[in-house]
Amino acid sequence: MGEQGDAPAPRTEGGRLARLWRRARMPLLAAATGALPVLVFPTPGWWWFAYVCLVPLLLVLRAAPTPRRAAWLGWWGGIGFLIGVMSWLIPSVGPAIVVLAAFLGVLWAPWGWLVRRLLHGTPDAGRALAALVLLPTGWLLTETVRSWQYLGGPWGLLGASQYQQHFALRLASVGGVWLDSLLIVAVNTAVVVLLAAWGRSAVAWLTLLSLAAATVALTAWAPAPRTTGRTAAIGVVQPGMAVANDAVGDRTIRGEQLTATLTADRPDLVLWGESSVSFDLGTRPDLVARLSSLSASTGADLLVNVDAMRPGKGGIYKSSVLVGPQGLTGQRYDKIRLVPFGEYIPLRPVLGWIKDFSKAAAVDRRRGSEPVVMTVPTRDGGTLKVGPLICFESAFPDMSRALVQRGAQVILVQSATPTFQDTWAPEQHASLAALRAAETGRPVVQATLTGVSVAYDASGRQVGERLGKDSSAATVYTVPLTTGSTLYDRWGNWVPTGCALVLLLSGGAWLVSAQRNRARVSPDSTPENDADHPSGGR
Repeated sequence: MGEQGDAPAPRTEGGRLARLWRRARMPLLAAATGALPVLVFPTPGWWWFAYVCLVPLLLVLRAAPTPRRAAWLGWWGGIGFLIGVMSWLIPSVGPAIVVLAAFLGVLWAPWGWLVRRLLHGTPDAGRALAALVLLPTGWLLTETVRSWQYLGGPWGLLGASQYQQHFALRLASVGGVWLDSLLIVAVNTAVVVLLAAWGRSAVAWLTLLSLAAATVALTAWAPAPRTTGRTAAIGVVQPGMAVANDAVGDRTIRGEQLTATLTADRPDLVLWGESSVSFDLGTRPDLVARLSSLSASTGADLLVNVDAMRPGKGGIYKSSVLVGPQGLTGQRYDKIRLVPFGEYIPLRPVLGWIKDFSKAAAVDRRRGSEPVVMTVPTRDGGTLKVGPLICFESAFPDMSRALVQRGAQVILVQSATPTFQDTWAPEQHASLAALRAAETGRPVVQATLTGVSVAYDASGRQVGERLGKDSSAATVYTVPLTTGSTLYDRWGNWVPTGCALVLLLSGGAWLVSAQRNRARVSPDSTPENDADHPSGGR
């Protein structure tokens, strides 16, 4: 026994800090490793890093002492990932980005549990094979759920980082950006299996070789869009930052000035960026007259974008409006999918306070009801069918697919990112057009108020020179027109659907196996020396 005077040493401030650090270091490590994928997107653009970017997070999760702890760390990894890839939202939502990331990060908790369950210790061939199938499908299901427009939309999908790689664009034509994400996570998982079971990881090596062979085969086999022999000349007008935040029409005047410079280029259509007109054209006949005169002088219809209160509709709409030499053509598209917090605040009665310390929407925009394909006369005497998307909508693969199914020959994106001009968002947004082109087999042209404006052909290859964030200019992109349909056009989001089925069947098989294991344990199988057994005292 110790002496009566012995007492525990008093807790010092340094001791409390040490204990706090011990508790926080693994969650912080999970968040830091979860944020690494931000480097694979523009502006860093380390596309090759995508194939190992999840390895550090996977190693952290597999080393968790318990499955419950792994789920906790998976949540932190999701928080880090979302803050990284959505950092461009900070000017709009401020510190609330942490709250949003914590809410959506919960989606990664089951994935963290699954990583630890399949990769803890030295996985045998069965667990390694299960990991190589279930971890990529689990990640993709997480990407799919968070891509719901009311949860933020499909920004930062891993597959989108490969927008400049020919093989990835070909894969996108088969299964959309989802198939590229699936490949990336599968390679990351195989690398971790190799590290965890070095020398006994034939399954991982075989998987890597199979993935490489399948990628080559799909790249060679996937149906390519067929050119029709026609082209479309799309004029793009980018007023620039100098007038982007003006509310009294300077951006419109600058757009008119730049459009006039395109007359000699003989475009088939002139495309303006998002919010290029700040007035409802139904109430401004003088402005309609100016735009009509400009259309007549350039010989092309103008597709402008109106961000204004619409009389009789009781709200503000963002709309693509087609103006011809005779005035308004009657063809209009109202934006359907709005940017959370940027254009509306979800659950405004509960979350409306966010606007008090951020640039979140002071007033909610109104939504349109359906996609619209417009018919435009061309200089060769024919017509061109174009499908407009407005800014954020180009992140959704299903929206461009819907336009092509309605007959669109060219997809047009009208965008404006002045709030995020000093972030990586403009380059990342421009890159999405390449994936949408490859998925649908149709050219995509993007015009922005402030940059980046760019065009891609039906295979996702860049056409001409892009207009960067420092440009106030106009240019014409001539894109070849195509016919036929890609496999993604025909089958849609079959990859996420297949992944959901795989996880559902796997979960069912696991439950059946667990039931059988419990059934093998008979109620009277208690050991004889158990104290509760009648003969336990012998």
